[in-house]
Amino acid sequence: MAIGSRPWQDSPWNRNEKHGGPQGTGMLAEIDQALGLLQAFVSVGVKTFAVTLTDIQGKKVPQGYYSHCSLEQLRRMLRPMLKVATAQQHNVIIRPGQSERVELVQLDDLAEPELQRLGPVSLVLLATSPGNGQSWVAVEDSTPDLARRLRQGTRADASASGATRISGSRNFKAQYAPHFPTIEMLACHPGKVVQRAELESLELVAPWEEVKIAASSVALLPANRRKWPSYQRCVQQAPLVRGGEDRPDISKADFVWCMTALDWGWSMAATAARLMQESRKAQENRERYALLTVQNAAAAVARRRGNRR
Repeated sequence: MAIGSRPWQDSPWNRNEKHGGPQGTGMLAEIDQALGLLQAFVSVGVKTFAVTLTDIQGKKVPQGYYSHCSLEQLRRMLRPMLKVATAQQHNVIIRPGQSERVELVQLDDLAEPELQRLGPVSLVLLATSPGNGQSWVAVEDSTPDLARRLRQGTRADASASGATRISGSRNFKAQYAPHFPTIEMLACHPGKVVQRAELESLELVAPWEEVKIAASSVALLPANRRKWPSYQRCVQQAPLVRGGEDRPDISKADFVWCMTALDWGWSMAATAARLMQESRKAQENRERYALLTVQNAAAAVARRRGNRR
């Protein structure tokens, strides 16, 4: 059976268990944290979630992906799921589905000053690792480039994919052993929705810049004579992920590949579509990740060409 298609009722986690034992109080606190995050997303129109389990090396656990999970399904499974994940050192990563009411913008890898600035406008604030945090902002009147500009204005990770370790769970990365930090909810404001003007008034949004990809000699060639850059070469030359893990940073590989494709004359739309074919991360994170990566790559290409002139 394909990953993600296994019914929830067949999951080994879907068993009724009573609280108790020496870790009962701690487990209740973890469940409260996890439920708080899920309920915050639901309060702004999210109806379903995807869940992914990864091991300490960041690799997906076999049969560790579940899609279209409702809040009630997750509520029944949280305790056994977190218990098993802690015992086996698995990361519990959730991806909220799209809301029809707002755009959820994930601002990741934030230092304390940025977390404080974002506090008044955040749906939730999370502490994800020592010295780093994460904010989720629900924007009611977003524009296609607002998420990119908000990340730029807050110095957040430009390649954030819209998935996060669930609060109450552990952050299992090799560099944190043996004291793995717990994902902690710092603030939660259910139903908190902001307007674009409010974010701009607080100077959280970078100024708008028109992104133009100048035509190159390659762009003058017919489409059937252009070539795509080698995706495998970009992966091979990508830096390793932070923390010394022995695997390439696929987000950076995707970014460089998109920059190269755009520089060779491919359009943003064509590059995004091709990235969905080449990158497993783009396939897992869907079109929104591909479009964001291409937008960031387009801005970088435009700046580089401006510097050359």
